[in-house]
Amino acid sequence: MFNAKSKSDSVIGSSTGNTLIGAGTTIKGDLISNGDVRIDGTLIGNITGSAKVLIGQDGVVQGDVEGLQADIQGKVTGKLQIRELLNLRGDAVIRGNIHAGKLQIEPSVTFNGQCHMGKEASVVEMASDEITHAIAK
Repeated sequence: MFNAKSKSDSVIGSSTGNTLIGAGTTIKGDLISNGDVRIDGTLIGNITGSAKVLIGQDGVVQGDVEGLQADIQGKVTGKLQIRELLNLRGDAVIRGNIHAGKLQIEPSVTFNGQCHMGKEASVVEMASDEITHAIAK
């Protein structure tokens, strides 16, 4: 689990089971997991998961989040790529673009960024980028 990599280059992974970053814990590096991930502390890095990502009320993520489903109550600064349902609840603060199959947002949430929904969400973004580049020429 622990290795000689530098703090800014560390990768934490789980082949099965759940991963928990508890309150009061700060981790610098990318997290890769095949199981559920819960963040109640601070992660400075990206999350890549193939299951559910849960960011608790006091959880902070400074990086991109990718997963099957996500339930966010804390703070995320970065891009969210959720294949199925993204649920933003409570006093969540999101600063970054969202790509999600479905999105559920409570009125108390703060969200600043662009939102793309549905299975074609990533295709729509590519098309708009191509249009922007064509106009710039």
